[in-house]
Amino acid sequence: MHLREYQRNDLEEILRLFYDTVHIVNAQDYTREQLDVWASGNEDKESWHRSLQEHYSIVAVEDGQIIGFGDILNDGYLNRLFVHRDYQQRGVGGAICRQLECYPKQSSPKGLLTVHASVTAKPFFEARGYRVVKKQTVQRKGILLTNYFMEKSDKRI
Repeated sequence: MHLREYQRNDLEEILRLFYDTVHIVNAQDYTREQLDVWASGNEDKESWHRSLQEHYSIVAVEDGQIIGFGDILNDGYLNRLFVHRDYQQRGVGGAICRQLECYPKQSSPKGLLTVHASVTAKPFFEARGYRVVKKQTVQRKGILLTNYFMEKSDKRI
């Protein structure tokens, strides 16, 4: 596996990985209705590309296939982190997260890394030293989903 920065031609594969990960890996913690509003399969490609291009975005590649991706903003907000369903529990998420956590060029006022973690991802982030600030319910297209706002001290400060 190697990590590299996002390129425009990664977008289709990233969107497929996102949809599959949400609908398969997260199915243990969310209803079908919740999964469908989280990842509809009809994501706005230009919006995703713009976002991935504007953030520090990396992909994990093995044998020519994208097996994970993530992005972080300059202020330390980890926006997305998804690992292919067949590569769960193999260190892919940890490798991506380590690289993303080293990136922020500016620090949040409190010197924290932050994330909105799904129910499924919460244990992963807790194991990395993130702590739950609050459990929250968000609404997407009238459907309620639970997630956790979490933070971790940015030790580089």
